[in-house]
Amino acid sequence: MKADQLLENEYGSAFHTYIEQAGEGNLIEELEISLHDFIKFVQNIPMDKFDFRYAEAKWTIKEIIQHVIDTERIFAYRALRISRNDKTPLSGFDENEYVVNTDANQRNIQSLLTELSAVRHSNLFLYKSFSVEQLKRIGTASNNEISVRALGFVTIGHQKHHQRIFEERYL
Repeated sequence: MKADQLLENEYGSAFHTYIEQAGEGNLIEELEISLHDFIKFVQNIPMDKFDFRYAEAKWTIKEIIQHVIDTERIFAYRALRISRNDKTPLSGFDENEYVVNTDANQRNIQSLLTELSAVRHSNLFLYKSFSVEQLKRIGTASNNEISVRALGFVTIGHQKHHQRIFEERYL
């Protein structure tokens, strides 16, 4: 399954940008490849950039990596609930409050990357466990319809979006 094979009813417009950025590979392969690409990219960032803010009140690279981790956990939780045919609408979250309530800037970069890797590997097992029927199930998250498989591509696109932000605004 590739992102361009998603049907129009599988995700709301709020997720469109991330779906577009997910790449052209299949879901499981892109979940694996994008993790390795991201880690390699981050490991090549100069050490003095990890605590840098390109403008007042903007997040540091460490905070963004923690945000990627937190968001991936939330997307996986949504995918699990929807895959199990839970029809409860799932609320959004305030990413700014999440970042303010972390100690990302007190952590070393390797611990953040190790955590991201652990979360992604756990989610790979989750996505590999879904049947074709479960991947196509649609639920509501953040007031938008979304399928389990679309959430997987949103996870990839969200990570790639932030990698692009690093390149454009931090380096």
